[in-house]
Amino acid sequence: MSKLNEVFISVDVETSGPVPGKYSLLSIGACRTDGLGPTFSCEIKPTSEYYVPEALEVTGLSLEALELKGLTPYEAMDSFKSWIASVTGPSGSPVFVGLNASFDWSFINYYFHIYLGENPFGFTALDIKSLYMGSYATSWADTRSSRIAKKLKVEATGNHNALKDAEYQAILFKAIIDSEKN
Repeated sequence: MSKLNEVFISVDVETSGPVPGKYSLLSIGACRTDGLGPTFSCEIKPTSEYYVPEALEVTGLSLEALELKGLTPYEAMDSFKSWIASVTGPSGSPVFVGLNASFDWSFINYYFHIYLGENPFGFTALDIKSLYMGSYATSWADTRSSRIAKKLKVEATGNHNALKDAEYQAILFKAIIDSEKN
């Protein structure tokens, strides 16, 4: 039996609220944490009219605009699945990486299962906040991305654009991994 090559993929989502099912997944951004290969980004038609005003305000997304220009959830998840396969290759095993991974993974897992019947990530979700907390023996409060960036001297920042935030998370992840090697 051969061991699959793990490919770490930073994923960020923007949503209309705190839980899948009641609220909609509105955008997905993803990139490999090693910076190789193309990135992935899409906006998605809402699946419900429920939203938390602050969630939309922070992203600048509009349910009405997404209804017109977003991909259907099936199209979005099918495209994302194809992208994952293209960046992992036939021998790769994708590993979901997120900053507060439990939130982002819950939406991705829900949408993959509802619209495609399976999640290519399986049950793998590596949380950057937990990795940092364990690596640096910090408090949970010290796992805010801005504090991680300051400690690791990372110049980038997030801005609630799913792709840009996925790229920022990938930089933070790599900085934590690289600091462990030194």
